[in-house]
Amino acid sequence: MDLALAPETLARWQFGITTVYHFLFVPLTISLASLTAGLQTAWVRTGKEKYLRATKFWGKLFLINIALGVVTGILQEFQFGMNWSDYSRFVGDVFGAPLAFEALIAFFFESTFIGLWIFGWDRLPQRIHLACIWMVAIGTILSAYFILAANSWMQHPVGYRIDEESGRAELTDIVAVLTQNTAVAQFFHTIAAAFLAGGAFMVGIAAWHLMRGNHVPVMRSSLRVGLVTLVVSGLLVAASGDRLGKIMYEQQPMKMAAAEALWDTEAPAPFSLFAIGDVDKGHNTVAIELPGILSFLAHDNFYEAVPGINDTNEELKEKYGEKFGIDDFRPNIAVTYWGFRWMIGFGMASLGVGLLGLWLTRRRFLLAPELRTGEDEVPRLALTRGRVLGSRLERWYWRLAVLTIGFPLIASSWGWIFTEMGRQPWVVYGVLPTSSAVSPGVSQGEVITSMAIYTLLYGVLAVVEIKLLLKYAKAGPPELTEADLNPPKRIGGDHHDPEQQDRPMAFSY
Repeated sequence: MDLALAPETLARWQFGITTVYHFLFVPLTISLASLTAGLQTAWVRTGKEKYLRATKFWGKLFLINIALGVVTGILQEFQFGMNWSDYSRFVGDVFGAPLAFEALIAFFFESTFIGLWIFGWDRLPQRIHLACIWMVAIGTILSAYFILAANSWMQHPVGYRIDEESGRAELTDIVAVLTQNTAVAQFFHTIAAAFLAGGAFMVGIAAWHLMRGNHVPVMRSSLRVGLVTLVVSGLLVAASGDRLGKIMYEQQPMKMAAAEALWDTEAPAPFSLFAIGDVDKGHNTVAIELPGILSFLAHDNFYEAVPGINDTNEELKEKYGEKFGIDDFRPNIAVTYWGFRWMIGFGMASLGVGLLGLWLTRRRFLLAPELRTGEDEVPRLALTRGRVLGSRLERWYWRLAVLTIGFPLIASSWGWIFTEMGRQPWVVYGVLPTSSAVSPGVSQGEVITSMAIYTLLYGVLAVVEIKLLLKYAKAGPPELTEADLNPPKRIGGDHHDPEQQDRPMAFSY
């Protein structure tokens, strides 16, 4: 059988496709829940209508996104039994624990309180209703933590033992699984990346409306929130990524070497910004390198040696080769090398757009229509400069801001591809090879059929998602009704008022 079409390879392709697709929804769900909660908090505290309109607008987009995210997430779990039954049998006792926490605790928070929030606008007092969306936000973050803890165990297994009779991994310390440094570092890095995606989403949509002069008060506030979120989360992504890189070097030195296509041990080790050539044979045909940066990423200094691919491969052969029958521990170097750079490049580009946007708004180059007409009190110099420079800057910056919506999503996708591809040939590092984890009874044709069905289904869902998001994003924030501005002061409202009893809920779908 052609190795390229072996069930193992096809199963990996299927899981990769569904995982990357699902993770397009996850960052926006996590970040939009908290950002929507923050906007609603601003409305409750200040009573300003622009914050209420912003809450309803971004809340609607959040609901569309979370609905599609839940559907794609459920389909992912089917694959553990369909294509990866040997994996599930071997690590189910350990891997299932954090997933059970996610379902019983985090998903309970999300599903219960999101229902109260959707249907409680006309039925719950302001502060109780506000608490519901905050509970949803907490639930999304808890959900991410438990799932990332499970994935981190695959990257660095702890808190388990191998049963001699069954040969299965058995959980011995759930605290170690949930609190190991890999899980904590990966959690902070992923959450920061999620808010980077949410900030870019908010900036891009606000820029589209401001470019057309639509809903200026609401979109200006949203733009500021989005820009601050972009900058703060971008800095946190960089800091947490540095910490995660050092942990990766300690636990998976091959992944660090593959990320740089560093074939031979070097001291100091450079970091390649860009390369032309076959990275599978060495990336230094044409390379732009920063001396010592890879040493810093691994050791926090600019001079220590970083082991290369060849030396690391020999060490892994000596340690694991005979036991698992593996004679090559190198991942796909090209995918790992370029995935690492696409992740960093698009992530830092998002941070750059945020920093530039904050600078431009502070300098009043990005002026809303009422500022350019002089209706607000703006110094004459600012108005003159705004008319000349502002019109030019706005044209290209608004377009760049709209494009930025996709930057963090591309970065996150490549980040996960790098994380999972760089771990190969392991599904659980040092414990279970990928070749020993697939379902033995699944044929090539069955995997191809299920992959085709999943891909077709996800394509249909993508069309639905994009159409819904475009429709409601273009529509802008809703106009407020009297019921929106005067919600009930106690649960259930005034049941003696027949008009209030018959009034339809303003925020149900």
